[in-house]
This record gives sequence, C-alpha cells and structure tokens, in this order.
Amino acid sequence: MQDCGSPEVVFRLSPLVQQRHWHAVLGSFLYPGSPSALADTPSSPPDLPEASPSHDTTVCPVPSRPSFPGSPAPCGRRAWLDMDRETRVFAENHFRRLRGRLPSRVCPILDRVDFIENPDSFSYSDFFKGYLLPNLPCVFSSAFTEGWGSRRHWVTPSGKPDFDYLLQNYGDVVVPVANCGVQEYNSNPKEHMPLRDYISYWKEFIQGHYSSPRGCLYLKDWHLCRDASAKGIFTLPVYFSSDWLNEYWDTLDVDDYRFIYMGPTGTWSPFHADIFRSFSWSVNICGRKKWFLFPPGQEEALRDCRGGLPYDVTAPAFLESRQHPGLNHCSPPLEVTQEAGEMVFVPSGWHHQVHNMVEWAHPAPRAQELAQEDTISINHNWVNGCNLANMWHFLQQELRAVQQEVSEWRDTMPDWHHHCQPEDLLQQLEEVMAAMESL
Repeated sequence: MQDCGSPEVVFRLSPLVQQRHWHAVLGSFLYPGSPSALADTPSSPPDLPEASPSHDTTVCPVPSRPSFPGSPAPCGRRAWLDMDRETRVFAENHFRRLRGRLPSRVCPILDRVDFIENPDSFSYSDFFKGYLLPNLPCVFSSAFTEGWGSRRHWVTPSGKPDFDYLLQNYGDVVVPVANCGVQEYNSNPKEHMPLRDYISYWKEFIQGHYSSPRGCLYLKDWHLCRDASAKGIFTLPVYFSSDWLNEYWDTLDVDDYRFIYMGPTGTWSPFHADIFRSFSWSVNICGRKKWFLFPPGQEEALRDCRGGLPYDVTAPAFLESRQHPGLNHCSPPLEVTQEAGEMVFVPSGWHHQVHNMVEWAHPAPRAQELAQEDTISINHNWVNGCNLANMWHFLQQELRAVQQEVSEWRDTMPDWHHHCQPEDLLQQLEEVMAAMESL
C-alpha cells in the first residue's frame, strides 16, 4: 500500500468523525440510496423478511431498487445475513487500517484496471469490497448493459449514432455544447443550441472529413434524465444504486448529476477530478474512449511552478515543459480503452482525461484508413458513505481557498462589495458544510 497524498500533510479524521463515517459506510451497504436511514444504524444486520424471487439478495430490499441483467439468484435469510456480517467485518478492518486517513489517500499500486466480465458471478458485495470501499477503478463488460433501451434505439446496426431517432425524439431540446479547440482556464467555453442544430453540425463535421471551421464541438453535460422522455434509456446498475447525491436533488426536483455526452472523433474532456470528489460511472452507448487515470495525490506532481494543474496531460508541450518540476516523480497514468457497451467506474478523487478515439486501420495508418468512432455515453456522478469523508475534506479545502482569496483581494479593489458579494458565497459554502456535518 502507498499513501497517495502529499508527504508533508496527511489529513486525519477525528475519532468522532471516524465513528460517524463508519456508520455512513455501513448504511451504504445495508441501505443503498437511503441516507435518511443512517441516524440509528444498527449494530447488527436488521431482521429482514425471508427473501422472495423479487429480492436482490446483495442489498437490503427497497421499493425503488433497480434491476439489471444477470441479477444473482435469491437465497434464504441466513445466507443474506452471513454475507452482511462478512462484509461488515471486512469494512471494519479496512477502516482500522486507514487509522483516520482519508480513504482516497491510501491505495495499492496498480499496473492495470480490472475488467469484470460476467454479471452472474459479480455481486454488490463483490463490488463494495473490491472497488467501492478501497476506492479503485474497474471496467464492466458490455454484458452489464445489453438490455438498455439506448443501446437498442440510439445506435444503428452498424454501431453508429442513429441521428434520425435522436432528431425525432429530442430534436428540439436545447443542449450544452463545448468547443474542444478553445481553452478557457482548464476547461472549454460552452454555448447552447437545439439538438437538431448540433446534429446538423455533426453531420457536416463527418462530411468534412472530421473537420469544421466551427471547431471541434462536444455535446457535454446534457441533463436528459431530468426529462420524462428519458425513461427507458437505461437501467441503473445495482452497484451504483447507493446514490445520495441524485436522490437529494430528485427530492428537490431542481437538478441532478446525470449527464449525456455526444460527439465525433477528436472530442475530449480535459484533465480534471469529478465534482465534489464524487464517484462516477460512464457507459459508452456507441464508440470508443481512451481514459487516462491518475490515483489521488498523483496530480500534485503534475502542477506547474505556479501550482496550477495541467489542461492536457497528453500534449507534447506539457510532457516536455520545464514548468512542471515534479513531472519526473509522477507514475504513468493507468490507461483504459473503453469499448461500446462497457462501463467504467471512476473512484473518488481520481483525476482523469478522456478522449473519443480515432482507430487506425491496419496495416498502414494512412488518412483514408482511419476508422472514426463517433461516441455517445451516459454518465453519473454520485456520493454515499464510502466517499463522504473525501467530499467533506474537499469542501473544507474549497472554503479555506475562498476565504484566503477574499482576504487577499478585499483591500486592493475599489468598490469591492459593488463588484463581489463574497459573504454570500461564504455563507452558501458554510451552509453546505453544515448540511454535510449533520449527516
């Protein structure tokens, strides 16, 4: 095992927070998707009814629990309780080994990302113990998503996006579109347009041999799942059903962290870690993606002389730059090629960069032999008891950064309060922190 964090500072949880965090983690196993059930987490598994054929025995049966192809066969109450006790002991030992350190800052040294082939032999408990709790990535085979409506309706028999279907069902929906050819800080500027206009651009981009004077545009962060028309496009995998973040926003009915991405070959997402240090999962409906994954803490070696993180870790200028003194101390990223139908789990705090791929035909990589991979994916960010401490620590860091920035600039700008309302921002951050603490 290695401590992936900075050697100078090791963040530790107080004994009280450790205790609360453990109760939250246990709740993520026993009660997926139910943060309200954590106030009095039982010291032993609850007294459950005998399992029935409709029960998925890897988690506590709840009314809205999703199903997925290849759900494990039900078993009796005794087997369910024995499995829970085993998992509870595993989790207790895991947190004893952490000794108060952040879960995301302690991870084994990996040389590859595990591939999960068969839904019939992989339970929620397997995922919880092998990947969710230790905060490690994995890739699920296309067998886990073979029953999804989007894989049937959004894709042509040749594996390309079905533009006609998308236009017919979502053509008038206004979507956010990023320009991958323009850097705006460490991201890309966005505009909004009807989906039919983006698909028109996409077709022209293909006809122009994957080039356009408008640049390389990428439909990103489309909240289709807030729309009733999104029903039936996918089935939430049980492994990701303990999702407090989206359950909270669904209750308010104002927002969510479920997104659709669509774009041609060459579109990409710059180097980043997911919002709030959440978990994320991503499924390719069609096309191929190349992922570059960095364990928590590795990003510190990628900072430039001013402390900034890179925009593109694959750029020759970055790799050859003397502005990144720690680059030689950074291990190579884990690389994953994600095929159509496959599902990538990205753990909390793992920085990553993602490209929609160009595949060279064999044997010679000539321009006319490029196999272009237009891509559609479904992506969720989510939080539960297993990464709650990471989220808490991240919000604390952000609050301190804002406070420091405000204190440095307050006396240097005339009419400070006319241009900026820092107290409002600080109040919002502190309200979020108080809500987190109440958990």
